[in-house]
Amino acid sequence: MNVRTLCLGILAHEDASGYEIKKAVEDGMFAHFIDASYGSIYPALTQMLADGHVSVREESHPGKPPKKVYSITSSGRTALRKALHVTARQDKFKSEFLFQALFKDDLTPEHLAEAFEGQMEYLHRELAQIEECRQQAEPGSGHMFVNGYGQAVLRAAIEYMEKARGELGLQPPGPARDAAE
Repeated sequence: MNVRTLCLGILAHEDASGYEIKKAVEDGMFAHFIDASYGSIYPALTQMLADGHVSVREESHPGKPPKKVYSITSSGRTALRKALHVTARQDKFKSEFLFQALFKDDLTPEHLAEAFEGQMEYLHRELAQIEECRQQAEPGSGHMFVNGYGQAVLRAAIEYMEKARGELGLQPPGPARDAAE
C-alpha cells in the first residue's frame, strides 16, 4: 500500500485536512497500517488533486489561517477500490525491543528490565487504543475484524511476554517478586 491509497482510505471515511490525516496515521484508527509523514502526505494530496481523486475547500476560523479540507471524489473512490484489489504484501514486523532482547547478555539487568517494562506499557497502550476504536465500530464491519485481529495479536504478545519473562532472567512484578526476595 502506498500513501496515496492510505489518504484515499482516510478520506473515504471522512473529510480531513493534511494535519488530520497525519493524526489519523499517528494515533487514530489508521495508525496500524503504514507510516506516513507530512513530507509524503502533502505531495500525495497534491497529486491526487491534480488527478481529480480529491477536491479541496478552505475553511476559515477566526484568528487562525484558513484550513484546506480534502474530500474524496467519485474518481478517488474508484481509484481506492482499484488499489484495494491488488494483492497485499506480507506484513513486516520490526522491533527494536526484540533486537535488544536478542542481545540480552550484553545489557545490564536494570536496562533489560526497563526495556521489558517499557515494551509491556507500549503493548497495553496499543491494546487500549484498539479496544477504544472497537467500541465505535459497527458489528459485522471490516472495522470489527481489523480491531479484533489487532486485539488478538497484542493480547498474544502480552501473554507471551508475561509467561516468558523468566527466559530473560527477569522477575515477575508485584507480590511474586516481593515473595522471592
